[in-house]
Amino acid sequence: MTATPTSRRRPALSSAPARSTAPALRRFLTPTVLGWLVPALIAAVGGMMRFFRLGHPNTLIFDETYYVKEGWALTQFGHEREWPEEPNASFEAGDPWVVLDSGDFVVHPPLGKWLIGWGIELFGQDDSFSWRFAAALIGTLSIFVVGVIAWRMFGSVWLGAIASLLLAVDGEHLVHSRTSLLDIFLMFFVLVAFGLLVEDRIRTRRRIDRALTAAGPGASPNALSRAMGARAAWFMPSSWGPSLGMRPYRLAAGLALGCAMGVKWSGLYALAVFGLLTVAWDWGHRRRMGVRHPWRAALLKDAFPAFMSMVPVAFVVYVATWAGWILTRGGYYRDWAEVNSGWWDFLPGWIPSLATYHQAAYDFHVGLSSEHTYMSNPWGWIVQWRPTSFYYQSAGPGEHGCTVEQCSAAITSVGNPVIWGLAPVAVLVLVFAWVMRRDWRAGALLATLVATWGPWFMYQERTIFTFYTIVMVPFTVLALTYALGLLWGRRTAATAAEAPTALRTRRLAVGLVLALAVLACAFFWPVWTGTYIPREAWELRMWNATWV
Repeated sequence: MTATPTSRRRPALSSAPARSTAPALRRFLTPTVLGWLVPALIAAVGGMMRFFRLGHPNTLIFDETYYVKEGWALTQFGHEREWPEEPNASFEAGDPWVVLDSGDFVVHPPLGKWLIGWGIELFGQDDSFSWRFAAALIGTLSIFVVGVIAWRMFGSVWLGAIASLLLAVDGEHLVHSRTSLLDIFLMFFVLVAFGLLVEDRIRTRRRIDRALTAAGPGASPNALSRAMGARAAWFMPSSWGPSLGMRPYRLAAGLALGCAMGVKWSGLYALAVFGLLTVAWDWGHRRRMGVRHPWRAALLKDAFPAFMSMVPVAFVVYVATWAGWILTRGGYYRDWAEVNSGWWDFLPGWIPSLATYHQAAYDFHVGLSSEHTYMSNPWGWIVQWRPTSFYYQSAGPGEHGCTVEQCSAAITSVGNPVIWGLAPVAVLVLVFAWVMRRDWRAGALLATLVATWGPWFMYQERTIFTFYTIVMVPFTVLALTYALGLLWGRRTAATAAEAPTALRTRRLAVGLVLALAVLACAFFWPVWTGTYIPREAWELRMWNATWV
């Protein structure tokens, strides 16, 4: 009998690998492996977007005029120096040695500029790619970091992928990753610190849960201490529970926050809020242990170790970021203590000189109130009401490939409209989830917005810009990921049996949001990357009159 197509069999030799490879691959691709691998793959794609034509435009744009030259000076002299009038043309042409000998008064700490300068050292001063290399690298790494944080917080590889994808296609993040401003570095270190504190909470809670299981129901604090292999300090009541021991992730968070402060002083807000957040989590740990007065125990037993793990570490790291200024001569205010004697004479000269420098920089920041075309109010930041234009050029027929009457090339730091259009909804979801369900993840993300957005409401009369929101971008993405995770739901026997159509509809809605975000990225790509397009096409992408 002739065999039908459905009855044919492949030779055993060719089918054997197919039977053995799939189970082996499944054993390798565990949730833990995927939790790291999926964000890494998305970050690789996001990195391609950020490094593609990174050197365009090959001129200093927006505040690059300050930070790129300052970064180069740091690598050459250890401190920033003044420049003559109109130095950019010479610098862009590969001749930075028009720099003056006198130290320059700059109002931001040096770490971000050091990172920019190291990129210049790697690839050469006359290459605009080198000016932006560090920003593109840090932006790419942050796509990976936000995905890992989402995976750890939400316990879902899928939600980790969503967070990485949304950050990869956000316009503000893309623009900052392709421009040498300081805020992308500030964002990265604050994000890393938050991720480390989340990991500390997860690991500490698991340790407590294992001890509770080992000690048994209704175990006394002493029994719990024995199960955890830790004792309460002799000067602390045993009823407050055991010491939680050394917290390396919290120490590392202090280091990251010191780096954040070493980029911009606003990292100090994150240090304050995150410090309170970790103490609040310790209260939750004490409550889970069954401690009778968890707040008292957390404040008197955990607050001081939390402070010592983070604040002194951050302070030491911050001072270390000034090492170039400290160890060289000629920096602005560096010799102040030598010509101004006083009670501080017993101190090393750099200490009162650095303090004086900081006082002058603080006075500058507080008094900054000059009008600017693109200054904005923080109330509009959550919807990108007044984004900042970094670059705009026009071209006529035959210039830069223009084939119409007029073309435009723009770099506008405006977020992806899909992400930021849903951002206020995501924030409301966080508030509801925290108030109604006391979900620690919602509370943590609200705390990040307090740290990165809230402080600016105290400075509404100052000259501030929407591009400062780059620091809150990853946390806005995490908030939206949280909301989409609630919409996505979990497939269980109950949900599959009761409302399979409703579950499928919700998941289609999540897929639609992601698809629209990707499409919006493709649509706005020209105005994020300085690509020449017909002016009518540029105007088509200026959806709001306040964007122009």
